[in-house]
Amino acid sequence: MSQDFGAVALVGSGEYSRQMQGLERQLLELAISRGKENRFLQIPTASSHEGQESRQKWQRLGQEQADRIGSECVYLPIHEREDAFNLEFVDQLQGAGLIYFSGGDPHRVAEIYAGTPVWDEIVKQWKSGTSLAGCSAGAMAFGAKIMGLRRASHSTGLALLPEIEVIPHYDKMLGWLPDRVASFILPSESESILLGIDENTALVYTDAWRRYGTGKVHVLRGSLEIVD
Repeated sequence: MSQDFGAVALVGSGEYSRQMQGLERQLLELAISRGKENRFLQIPTASSHEGQESRQKWQRLGQEQADRIGSECVYLPIHEREDAFNLEFVDQLQGAGLIYFSGGDPHRVAEIYAGTPVWDEIVKQWKSGTSLAGCSAGAMAFGAKIMGLRRASHSTGLALLPEIEVIPHYDKMLGWLPDRVASFILPSESESILLGIDENTALVYTDAWRRYGTGKVHVLRGSLEIVD
């Protein structure tokens, strides 16, 4: 990736938690050093179909984290595909220090954002120094292919990182969905790098790929150098 690009964080679980507080502060500080604002944008789309109570919960958690790390918090109510065409949201993305996709349904994230002005602006901001994070569903959606998590079949991702595929909650996922995990790992024709990221753990790219958190990052297919 170009040196002008912002950091990207693939998080196994724990968005807006005290365990990830240090990481989220670091992501903001890096972007601020590249001329971005001390502003933290929440993208709740992965779970926004769960209703108003869920939306309010994530908004509250994000605000609490922003308060702890000393950042302005902006919740972008992008709940359906038409919202990703809203130019007011495009404007709000400009200059942000951190854009964060929280967890839920990764297939929904890819279907709502693919080919939209909001996604195009997110990528543009990331390429100019904004830090970009995806937790669980968000991390999965950033790859070219998404494991069938909330549906039986695998699906196409947003391909922000086209060479990488992610299984989050890896230390728990093998027990939850062993057959789907096995079917995702096995295809030998795939040239992508498949990563299993444990809970409360992140894989972060700045000048190199680095592990953050209490768990492990498992390289399940392909090869990736990780600074531990």
